[in-house]
Amino acid sequence: MTTSAIANREPAQATATEKPEPPKKAKVAAPKSRFPPAKAKSGHKATPAKKGAKAAHKAAAATAEGVRPGSKTAKVLDLVKRSGGATLKQLMKATGWQSHSVRGFLSGTLSKKMGLKIASSKTNDGERVYSLAK
Repeated sequence: MTTSAIANREPAQATATEKPEPPKKAKVAAPKSRFPPAKAKSGHKATPAKKGAKAAHKAAAATAEGVRPGSKTAKVLDLVKRSGGATLKQLMKATGWQSHSVRGFLSGTLSKKMGLKIASSKTNDGERVYSLAK
């Protein structure tokens, strides 16, 4: 039996003349996310909260008549309601607060929450006087 020279070639000799193919990369699954999958959106829209009832209740409770007698708020209101008003030092002495706390109370609680108009003026000696505007 005669065999040809091409048939007897070993694979190493055949690959020496051809370009070797690079090794194929192993197929790897995509990395998993550290976060849970997103929830699907519902078809219903949320209804906005009703603010009317709360606001009306809060406004009724925050009037000057609804102040607890003997409280610091009542003391400040009594001083500010006087005909000449009250100086910052008088308000500080009555409440025991610092000046910035008194000014914040006048601005926040009396003006914004209670809806009262507070007038501020300076005397001739430069002292600030707060009074209830009419």
